[in-house]
Amino acid sequence: MKKTGIFYGSTTGTTEDVAGRIAAALGIDSSDVHSASELSPALIGDYDVLILGSSTWGDGELQDEWYDALDMLKDADLSGKTVALFGCGDSCSYPDTFCDAMGIIHDAVCDRCTIVGSVPADGYSYSSSKAVRDGRFVGLAIDEMNESDRTDERIAAWTEELKTILAE
Repeated sequence: MKKTGIFYGSTTGTTEDVAGRIAAALGIDSSDVHSASELSPALIGDYDVLILGSSTWGDGELQDEWYDALDMLKDADLSGKTVALFGCGDSCSYPDTFCDAMGIIHDAVCDRCTIVGSVPADGYSYSSSKAVRDGRFVGLAIDEMNESDRTDERIAAWTEELKTILAE
């Protein structure tokens, strides 16, 4: 498998937990799982694949650690990089901004790297999301608040797809 780093922004621990579960499913060592606050050009250079995850806050905002990280990513050399995204959101309390942060990160990097790991948007309860393109989330959408019973299944299906892509 290509050298893969996971970068997450987490305030309450949910996105950090999901990042750890994704790492375990992909066989990624915990030393390759980082807070978004650690993201740097040098660290990006260490990896062929970046898995980027954020929770969505307020009315569709990035998690705090992602503001500086996203500014850095916008200037980083992502040529030849493969990027997969995951996001955590609350589809009941915020159905019109569900996993918007994932869409914001996608839009900041999509023209400079290869994005993989989109998932069908059907089967989720939400009304709108900046993370949906042509009926698919741009990455793995997780709702631990209301659909935690589906998280393991969603992670397993997504990581199995990623294993195939990352083995190439």
